[in-house]
Amino acid sequence: MSVSPSPFNDTEQPLKGIVLICLAVLLFASHDTLSKYLSAFYPIVMVVWARYVVHTLLMLVVFVPRSGFSAVVRTKRPGLQFLRALCLIGTSMLFTNGLRYIPLAEATAVNFLAPLLVTALSVPLLGERVGRGQWLAVLAGFVGVLIVVRPGGALFTPAILLPLGSALCFGFYQLLTRKLSGIDSPTTSNFLTGILNSLIMSALLPFFWSTPTLLHGLFMIGLGTCGMLGHLLLTQAFRHAAPAMLAPFSYGQILFAGMYGYLIFGHTPDNYGLVGITVICLSGLAVAWTQRKR
Repeated sequence: MSVSPSPFNDTEQPLKGIVLICLAVLLFASHDTLSKYLSAFYPIVMVVWARYVVHTLLMLVVFVPRSGFSAVVRTKRPGLQFLRALCLIGTSMLFTNGLRYIPLAEATAVNFLAPLLVTALSVPLLGERVGRGQWLAVLAGFVGVLIVVRPGGALFTPAILLPLGSALCFGFYQLLTRKLSGIDSPTTSNFLTGILNSLIMSALLPFFWSTPTLLHGLFMIGLGTCGMLGHLLLTQAFRHAAPAMLAPFSYGQILFAGMYGYLIFGHTPDNYGLVGITVICLSGLAVAWTQRKR
């Protein structure tokens, strides 16, 4: 899963930004692949707990020595930060649970409705103006989902509501990130989210604990590491290139998810699935293009 960009300091190295975002989405796809694999052996709560605890510990090591703990956690809007953390934990729980039933590429594509939902929700929640072209792109994205989960298809089950719910939670998460961007630093927002979600999941963990094997324990560490490094690379990518330029490359995550799905889980989307995924990607790119023009 990705985060909204922080203000970038250098827009003179677009190629570097493109390389960084491609590496970031590869790590996000790796994170989702590990989540899907581990969720077959352990409760979802335990998988999500491992992701946030490892992520938060790594952030402690990377950021606290440089800035100090009090500076990193100081926020002007604790209520919004708590709500943002809840949205992300809802995203993680719903998406990881959905991966137990939905193939990786299709679930990832459905989750990429989030940018379209942000466009639609920014009107009533942030008072932003959305043009006709953007509304058409949002509508096209939902048509893409309908193609993927067409009635009578293998994915036309209640389980598809899980990645859809994840996309909705992630849309609210991005809106709150946008609202907080001028109030708290990206480091503070991401660090507080990690701490809050680690505490929430740790409180639930005793009811769902299952001792992992050594290999699975290493996979859990890798899960959090992929998430943490992906966020760092994504942030750095936006320091070197504009968001509108990098938006097309973020959809590479769907390609990487499809690759992992084929190599590890032996699944390839059918023709309808490929068409639906393409429509979702094109609609998201259309929104990015119209925003760039504006």
